[in-house]
Amino acid sequence: MNDEPRGCLFALSQPPLMLFLGVISSLLFCGAAYDMLLL
Repeated sequence: MNDEPRGCLFALSQPPLMLFLGVISSLLFCGAAYDMLLL
């Protein structure tokens, strides 16, 4: 299963990881926008 050296690209192609990264990035973006609107 882990024979290819491109394990990172294979992991990034999985839907659950992309969903997790999307949630994290959206939370960071919301936090940055929240700070921009208040400060």
